[in-house]
Amino acid sequence: MKWIVETKDLKKYYRLGENTVKALDGVSLQVREREFVAVTGRSGSGKSTLLHMIGGLDVPDGGEVSVDGRNIAGMKREELTVFRRRKVGFVFQSYNLVPDLSVYENVVLPVELDGRRIDGTFVDEILGLLQLDDRRKSFPGTLSGGQQQRVAIARALAAKPKIILADEPTGNLDSATGHEVMGLFSVVAKRYAQTIILITHDSDIAQMADRIVHMEDGRLVGQRERVSTAAGEAGGCHA
Repeated sequence: MKWIVETKDLKKYYRLGENTVKALDGVSLQVREREFVAVTGRSGSGKSTLLHMIGGLDVPDGGEVSVDGRNIAGMKREELTVFRRRKVGFVFQSYNLVPDLSVYENVVLPVELDGRRIDGTFVDEILGLLQLDDRRKSFPGTLSGGQQQRVAIARALAAKPKIILADEPTGNLDSATGHEVMGLFSVVAKRYAQTIILITHDSDIAQMADRIVHMEDGRLVGQRERVSTAAGEAGGCHA
């Protein structure tokens, strides 16, 4: 079994006045290549901190983070920036689109910043699958929230990363739009054999994942694989 993401005894502590907040308190997680994992838990449980560690956006106080066979915790800043740009795609709750760039320009921006050739055929295919083909010349301010999030997803996919990290990507969308966007997201990522790690408060969206991991107080406290049999469904979560 190949693990595309692996954390070992991951720790991240913050000082808050006289107290120490254990955002991550010894988290060990393994994610298979092409797996779709949803991470759930209440606000402050450590979900986003874990995602930031996996994506190299923050540095752990202890433990290891391995992404595609590389220990990113030991990388220098410049090396990590290039590695992250090529291996990881990010989708956030706030769409983070550049308002003065068109849909197409927003989507290809990370590829251009990396100095690589744009695969126009691939980008066209993504835009078609995400139902954005007719909006490629539009600017973000003219799009609905659901359309803007689909642009953010297309941008994350365009660089052909192995891993997509999504932090509450439907948080600013109504329920119906959120489910539509996530359905498209899941289909497109599976089509291109990409691994997804998703942070969500929405239990219905979490059910779309291959595995649900639950966090409390900076620790993993349970997980459940998606199963198709009635007997399996009865199994529930296990530590």
